[in-house]
Amino acid sequence: MPILNDIRKVGTHKQIYIACIDCGKERWVWIKNGKPQSLRCRGCNRNSQNGNGSPTWKTGRHKHNGYVYIWIAPKDFFHPMANCRNYITEHRLVMAKHLGRNLQQWEVIHHKNGIRDDNRIENLQLVSELGHKQISMYEKNLSTLEKDNERLKAKVEALESRILILETK
Repeated sequence: MPILNDIRKVGTHKQIYIACIDCGKERWVWIKNGKPQSLRCRGCNRNSQNGNGSPTWKTGRHKHNGYVYIWIAPKDFFHPMANCRNYITEHRLVMAKHLGRNLQQWEVIHHKNGIRDDNRIENLQLVSELGHKQISMYEKNLSTLEKDNERLKAKVEALESRILILETK
């Protein structure tokens, strides 16, 4: 059994046997530039309270499919709404903070202007899943009707200009 601070050579690289600074778990850690690469074990890195224990940590904020995701600490009041990686969509978090409660899974947040990363409270609307489908269908139909209206207006203008030409002859 290795003793703390034992060093071993693995191929051309070195490892040191150290304890995690959070939980005390002893494990082998790669040495890079004379220093251990990680002072925390994988479990503590993953569950770090500030989230920045991971070497890939950026800011706790990223975008996917147009939505903004925010990392949230496990002890946070709104954590029950987070996914298994402790991320929550920003629009759901904004609405939950506005209401002062966690949202239910069936509650949907609709972006009124259709822009997924515009998470101002005045752009968000709390609806049920069915209500969201109805709103989406209504907006799609309205958009189609507006395009048709513009197309018909252009045709009317073209016909009116032809009539004017015929009347002046």
